[in-house]
Amino acid sequence: MTQEEDPKVAAADEDVVDNGAENEEAEGGEDLGADGSAPGAAAAKKKKKKKKKKKKTASGHTKGTPTQKAEGRMLTEGSFTDYYVTHGQTEPPSIPVVNLFRGDEETTTSSVPPFPVGEIQPHPLESNSHRISSEELRHNERLEANLYDKLRHASEVHRQVRHYAQSFIKPGIKLVDMCERLEETNRKLVQEHGLERGIGFPTGCSINHVAAHYTPNVGDDTVLQYDDVMKVDFGTQIDGRIIDCAWTVAFNPKYDMLLEAVKEATNAGIKAAGIDVRLCDVGESVEEVMESYEVELDGKTYPVKCIRNLNGHSIGPYQIHAGKSVPIVKCDDQTKMEEGEIFAIETFGTTGRGYIVEDLECSHYMKNFNAPHVPLRLPRSKKLLGHINKTFGTLAFCRRWLEREDGGSFTVNGNKGKQEKYMGALKNLCDVGIVQAYPPLVDVKGSYTAQYEHTLVLRPTCKEILSRGDDF
Repeated sequence: MTQEEDPKVAAADEDVVDNGAENEEAEGGEDLGADGSAPGAAAAKKKKKKKKKKKKTASGHTKGTPTQKAEGRMLTEGSFTDYYVTHGQTEPPSIPVVNLFRGDEETTTSSVPPFPVGEIQPHPLESNSHRISSEELRHNERLEANLYDKLRHASEVHRQVRHYAQSFIKPGIKLVDMCERLEETNRKLVQEHGLERGIGFPTGCSINHVAAHYTPNVGDDTVLQYDDVMKVDFGTQIDGRIIDCAWTVAFNPKYDMLLEAVKEATNAGIKAAGIDVRLCDVGESVEEVMESYEVELDGKTYPVKCIRNLNGHSIGPYQIHAGKSVPIVKCDDQTKMEEGEIFAIETFGTTGRGYIVEDLECSHYMKNFNAPHVPLRLPRSKKLLGHINKTFGTLAFCRRWLEREDGGSFTVNGNKGKQEKYMGALKNLCDVGIVQAYPPLVDVKGSYTAQYEHTLVLRPTCKEILSRGDDF
């Protein structure tokens, strides 16, 4: 991992003595004590106290205690939106996460912690029972320390950004303002540097019957309402290693059973996943939990259904969908998960028909990972493709980013990256198969959809749920 040099200097704990009142000469002819001290000096000495400085992180910021209780529905009890202050982060967060932690391979003092490890679970199946204690497999993991550092780095950025977002996502906020605030924090904490590190994909904020792939385009003034059910889905990447994680925001308690169904179904999918596990078995586990729930809305009871044509997926370097799909319903896919693979386990539940279609105005685009070489005749298409290649590569992007002054990356383009009159060129790139459009995915209008998602890596000895936090 190539990173800019940062001041990872550990501040040693110090005991600071409060000197209190200093011994002074007696005034006005007062008698001195036997040791030559003024009256009361002995008492002053007794009052001297030692005060410990609060621990500081490598960035020099003092660690604090979180105080802002998370109010979001279905977040874990005891979650705080400012949890990151325990790591020396500011409130609001502004310090690049790399300045707060170290990689496992870095030589440093013990006072600088490594990037936090995700939740550890054993691999299912009897054939994997030896893995957790295998010295050979532990050795294999040590060889992958650099990869795990990148994944944990990106995961911690995601955790801090989403905790902060949970403090300001409330009814009345414009979705475009929400996305831009979240994305700016993401860029700041990951220390955005073009393709080397940055945002993994556009912030999804799909509402109600819209299940996925919606983010506001410029001019979209949609406002979040109290009765909305919104899926917040965003990513962070370090050297192309993407953390894909999502949760559902709702304010009205009548949606609690819908959110709980999807959250627990996701956890069931995570528990079922592992080396040599068939993808169909993961889907069956998800469906069994999801469809055991029902939700009552305005006097009518709806069964919670899996959206059967939405799936989790494997993740590769700079490739959000790397080839394997993780179903969320029972199916016949006998493909097995393999050691070393990275998966996004995501589930979608709905009160609708359980099947989505593409609809509404498109905002998400991505260059095809295996895009064909096609001669382009239009100069604007060539110009736009050049911009996409250097700014996003094969990572997803949105129209809103193309219209920023930096065109999606200040590091790459400065303030001269804004794309003008690009829609014709973008359509041309889609028509010839270089770029793929990803319109919003919607269930029947009037229904409500929910989503939860975590990224995990199948380590040789165990599986690590990288994006797990104290929130969900």
